Amino acid sequence: MATDYDTPRKTDDDVDSDSLEELKARRNDKSTSAVDVDEFEAAEGMELPGADLSNEELAVRVLPKQQDEFTCMSCFLVHHRSQLAREKNGQPICRDCD
Repeated sequence: MATDYDTPRKTDDDVDSDSLEELKARRNDKSTSAVDVDEFEAAEGMELPGADLSNEELAVRVLPKQQDEFTCMSCFLVHHRSQLAREKNGQPICRDCD
């Protein structure tokens, strides 16, 4: 069992003074604790399908495919040549899809 060395240690007198009822009450308090989540705030960050994104700008710089990269014809992701597993019908396949 892991030990938290930052918590204050109890002496033998403290351990003996804890009654069974106090220990049960502490356990119940910990198990019934719930996190209050504001549903409006949680839903505010969600994007709905079909939302109008025409005024949004791309926030990342997109580079063209480099000489040492290939596009996997199974997952359509761009990988480095070191990830090339094989070619199927002349089409490159990455190690993840092989």
